Amino acid sequence: MSDLAELALLRGSLDHCIKCTICETACPVAAATPLFPGPKYAGPQSERYRVLGEPSVDASVDYCSGCGICSQVCPQGVKIAEINAQARDKLKRQRGVPLRDRIITRPTWLGRVGTPVAPLANLTLRLRPTRVLAQRLLGVHRDAALPRFAGRRFSRWAAARSSPRSARRVVYFHGCGTEYYEPWEGEKVVAILEHNGFEVITPRQDCCGLPLQSSGLFDDARKAVLKLARALAAHLDGEETIIVGNATSCTLMLKREAREILALSEDPTLRLVAERTYDICELLLELHHRGELRTDFRALPETVAYHAPCQQQGHWIGKPALELLELIPELDVREMDARCCGIAGTYGIKAEKYEIGMRVGQELFSQVQASGAATVACDSETCRWQIAHATRREAVHPIDYLYRAYGLGQPGV
Repeated sequence: MSDLAELALLRGSLDHCIKCTICETACPVAAATPLFPGPKYAGPQSERYRVLGEPSVDASVDYCSGCGICSQVCPQGVKIAEINAQARDKLKRQRGVPLRDRIITRPTWLGRVGTPVAPLANLTLRLRPTRVLAQRLLGVHRDAALPRFAGRRFSRWAAARSSPRSARRVVYFHGCGTEYYEPWEGEKVVAILEHNGFEVITPRQDCCGLPLQSSGLFDDARKAVLKLARALAAHLDGEETIIVGNATSCTLMLKREAREILALSEDPTLRLVAERTYDICELLLELHHRGELRTDFRALPETVAYHAPCQQQGHWIGKPALELLELIPELDVREMDARCCGIAGTYGIKAEKYEIGMRVGQELFSQVQASGAATVACDSETCRWQIAHATRREAVHPIDYLYRAYGLGQPGV
């Protein structure tokens, strides 16, 4: 489908808008800053005045974080967030893309450069003078939550081992966060899948293109997601083989966002990948519902706060991590009901948007601090980094608790 045809499909939902303002009420950004007048105004309302080949009518759309909450709550099914993303792409084509956005939206490049010199890179990211300089030269806020390089790559750990052969196979999509910053999360995902009888295949892979898409670099995003889709699809050698990822925003990119926002709905490879992709907790809960999940969990007498990030809720699968954590004996799980942490991928690290992101996340941060929990579980790595930054609490993926409850990584297990 062409860009024009895809845009026409999104714009076709405009007439369903009844101006009820539910999206305005739910929008976390509009409540935090007057710079964004709200999803109804920036989306359906302004879209009626956007004309092909003419300048964009409103620059405020760049302050949309892309969290997708507006599309989730719309009772009429208007594709508000998707319309806003298309409008941002038009705005960026018109005004140009800052050097900062071209750099921070390429985590694969950053990871390959930073990993070999991780101690030096991490020290540089902690030093106040270099952070102030980065803000002045690049526009990356001096206080923003930036991850630390792990100094090793998950893919190299995976390549050095063999997964036990099984009739049940999964292709593991680990994402850039696991590859360069949290390789231990990938190791735990593999251990949990193998504990449940899966053979895990880890192909070579790069970024899904979501950071590029979110910053309006649509052409580069298309190249990235199609390259990834072909790499993953090459290992779907049977109808039962599926793709599993633990970065919930990245799996959403494969499942839906690339097809809806990047005009790739007709690409057959991406369609196949979308149909076979599962978020890790989504898969494990489905196994539980079928009576196939191993539930040999040990007791964990602890309290944990759980935040379901915006992108996870965009899967429309409920909150599988919450249900899985409740299977663990003696684990006191406290759900946070705030909408958003404010980071929105790279949104909250930009100098002009950092304070907005922190205001957006304040309700969540307050709930975490009042929860009595020393640890927060969250499905999205960028959200975990933001939560840890703002609350000074440890933030982990929900699979960390399943891994520990299974007793994996301990002698004899």
